[in-house]
Amino acid sequence: MQTFVMLGKYSSEAVRDISVNRTDKSLGLIKELGGKVLSMYTLLGGYDVILTADFPDLQTAMKASLGLTVLTGIGFSSYPAISVADFDRMLGK
Repeated sequence: MQTFVMLGKYSSEAVRDISVNRTDKSLGLIKELGGKVLSMYTLLGGYDVILTADFPDLQTAMKASLGLTVLTGIGFSSYPAISVADFDRMLGK
């Protein structure tokens, strides 16, 4: 599994539709695609929501990112992430 950071910005429509039900549907979509949400927070500033999630591969992460946008109206930018410990092992001397 690969970890991804997903940063989301609400559209005006997405703000009107905030609900526990929509959040549950979003989590269900990620699970259906074989993903697992590690954390989810709302933010102040340039982005409105951040998720960290594990996905089997890049293609699945892309399906989730686009699927969540269709489902919620929240536009996501998704990035592969690697732990600092793994990074140090890969590139450290």
